[in-house]
Amino acid sequence: MTSQPRPAGSASAHTADRCPAHASNATAAPPGAVPLMGPRFHTDLEALHRDMRRDHGPVVPVTLPGNVPAWLVIGYRELLRVTGDPLLFPRDQGLWNQWPNVPEDWPLRPMIGTPQPSVYFTVGEEHRRHLAMVQDALESVDHIEVRRTTEEIADRLIDGFCGTGEAEIISGYARPLTILALARVLGFADSEGPALIRSLSDMCDGGPDALQGFQDALAAMSRLVARVHHTAGADMASAMTAHPAPFTDEEYVLNLMALTSAGFLPTSDWLGNSVRLMLTDDRFAASLTGGRHSIPEAMNEVLWEDTPTQILAGRWAARDTRLAGRHIAKGDMLLLGLAGANADPDAHTPHSGDGLRNNNFAHFAFSHGEYQCPFPAQEIAEILARTGIEVLLDRLPGIELAVPAQALARRPSPFLRGMTVLPVRFETTPPHGGH
Repeated sequence: MTSQPRPAGSASAHTADRCPAHASNATAAPPGAVPLMGPRFHTDLEALHRDMRRDHGPVVPVTLPGNVPAWLVIGYRELLRVTGDPLLFPRDQGLWNQWPNVPEDWPLRPMIGTPQPSVYFTVGEEHRRHLAMVQDALESVDHIEVRRTTEEIADRLIDGFCGTGEAEIISGYARPLTILALARVLGFADSEGPALIRSLSDMCDGGPDALQGFQDALAAMSRLVARVHHTAGADMASAMTAHPAPFTDEEYVLNLMALTSAGFLPTSDWLGNSVRLMLTDDRFAASLTGGRHSIPEAMNEVLWEDTPTQILAGRWAARDTRLAGRHIAKGDMLLLGLAGANADPDAHTPHSGDGLRNNNFAHFAFSHGEYQCPFPAQEIAEILARTGIEVLLDRLPGIELAVPAQALARRPSPFLRGMTVLPVRFETTPPHGGH
């Protein structure tokens, strides 16, 4: 009998054993801590980071919903240290000294997580065991087939609106394209895409529907694993279950959840943020008239300055330590401020053409260290986003924003940075058909 996925609000025995020991060590938020949930994270991020650095330095005391304290690391060098030292700063949620203060229905539980048997929520040798299975499955993906599939889905989506002369790119293109292409890679049917969009969006936004979104997405992963046990195919779910090392169904399900949730919104936001940049910045105007040479540059700039994942949770201090002059207590949570570190003026000057910015791998968009996004997954995300942009620009001549740039709004999440809508207009064209 195989094990079943653990509910989002439950804690494993690992967590339960540690919580009483940490109950007396739970720390309160220091005076002046910055509330993490607020409009400036999506309306005024550059100024917010500047104010944080001025008032707190590279390690910022913050509060999560319910006044739960944490540290937000926005210094480039400090983030390198945290992500590069898995012994001092492991990704071990069981260490968290705030578990006694976190209610079962806390909306960020799915994002923070509790110790679970997956690549994202294990440590040490167990993490490396899961990573080997996931890495092999990622490396089995045919990149040529991914590009072909993405082009096919992109053409089908554009056929649905190319004759109208206007469209909303986020909900009408970027999100469905990304999840439908990922669904094919993972083993889902196209018909399951809309439900995955809803559940994963709810989960990742950390709002009142986050827990239900997590449960709905988990149920979809369970159905997929059950299906590939009976009918394997040329997809990642089948490759995972065929791995020679033994794993339970719960482990397959949770690893699929990690891959899908990490791949969906960040990739669709990479696509959307890149299109927004190209429509609002004259440096990329040539790409809008049939040239493609600026698309990689636009996509790289987005990873630096408009990175889709701006905050990741997290790391936990294994012992009392100091970071940038801050006392970090054992069990404190450190949130990875990827966007803040990318913008750290002590590391580089934006638009200066310095070595960091010219190095595609020096940004933190895919995190860093032992838990960074595996390179094959980064390659798949780039294929999806770049192909989606190329097909969009090829198919829609004269594309331009349908509203003033200042009217564009970001999704209200401090963790993921993407557009809520991106309305465009263009010259009408006939559908390709046959897709």
